[in-house]
Amino acid sequence: MAILLRGLRGEPVKRLQEKLGIDADGIFGGGTERAVRDFQKEHGLSADGIAGPDTFAAMDLNELVLLRRGSRGVTVRAMQEKLGIDADGIFGGGTERAVREYQTANDLKADGLAGPQTLNHMGVLKSDEKTIAASITDAGESIWESIEEAAEGALDKVKGMFGG
Repeated sequence: MAILLRGLRGEPVKRLQEKLGIDADGIFGGGTERAVRDFQKEHGLSADGIAGPDTFAAMDLNELVLLRRGSRGVTVRAMQEKLGIDADGIFGGGTERAVREYQTANDLKADGLAGPQTLNHMGVLKSDEKTIAASITDAGESIWESIEEAAEGALDKVKGMFGG
């Protein structure tokens, strides 16, 4: 689950900050957390100050959306509806299988992860195909690596917060 939260840094954080219209230093600190929380409140999202798939989708930061096992929320639910499976908003094993099958059937990389290309192909993300393609091209592989690193670090932080 690609999430950005306090303590993380890098290009994905900088993109988030730019979209929020705050100082884009690439460091997710208290100011970024407040700005994310304010954005979430204004857009009817869970206002926790953690930027995840629903926040990214609402901000039209589709290049940062990455759904995988463990992801939850309205973006997962919308994807599940497009896949024609039980839409509970929780990305579990059944959703992963359905994503992989969809990817295989549509000549996409069949990894069971729903990133911008898969979600755009399904019609889940609100940007048009040209915008998504440009975002993916501009972002390149380095941003995906940064997102994966941020997600792993964030998961460790969340586990630590809950004693897991």
